[in-house]
Amino acid sequence: MLVLAFDTATPAVTAALHDGERVLAEVTTVDARRHGELLIPSVREVLREAGAVLKDVTAIVAGSGPGPYTGLRVGLMTAQALASTTGAAAYGLCTLDVLAYASGLSEPFLVATDARRKEVFWAQYADMRTRVSGPSVDRPGDVPGELPLVGAGARMHAGAFGEARLVEGAPEYPGAGALAALAVERLTLMAAGHAHHASTAGEPVSGHGTVAALADDDSGDAAGSGTGDAVLTLPRPIYLRRPDARVPGPPKKVTA
Repeated sequence: MLVLAFDTATPAVTAALHDGERVLAEVTTVDARRHGELLIPSVREVLREAGAVLKDVTAIVAGSGPGPYTGLRVGLMTAQALASTTGAAAYGLCTLDVLAYASGLSEPFLVATDARRKEVFWAQYADMRTRVSGPSVDRPGDVPGELPLVGAGARMHAGAFGEARLVEGAPEYPGAGALAALAVERLTLMAAGHAHHASTAGEPVSGHGTVAALADDDSGDAAGSGTGDAVLTLPRPIYLRRPDARVPGPPKKVTA
């Protein structure tokens, strides 16, 4: 197994390579305006550092948001393009779930990332692996509860949330190393479940079983709603609102 993971749903452009046991290489650059410029060089860098080439990759996992439209789209389109080129399986994983996983927390908490417009994308977790609500988008004052907070959105709006609620040492942005590690956990469980089903049903066991299972279940945004452990999906974006840029309407008629 060789998993290439990257996320562009936040100002951080992050990429990593994981061999199924550990993170081989990881690079992160925080620059909200250069997702398109930075992602492919970041992918090349982690491949070079790990001594691998793109054709060695067996799975590609992209953060599926929620996040601003333009940045999020860069990562997901790149995942689909690379998968098409290499034949590797492509997946999406909720960006907030990755931040929760990276926090390592074992008690209830919230993850919040910047949604612009003085709002945050947020979700509530029972522990680092279990989401209990969200993701949603709200103004900080409308986010319910008094739970501890993780993520750059929480720190950016610390005045509204309260400084005391910020978890010290927790990541502000998702790291592709955590994304890859969480994806490996999910892929291992999915493969084991598929192998068990195939063996009991007398079917041949295929390495593409996890992809087939996702294709059969056309709930491509399953990671974007609901509760429970993090869910791998097809690489589709979690959009919680319309993009900031819009096609202008027809010109107004002016009468004298």
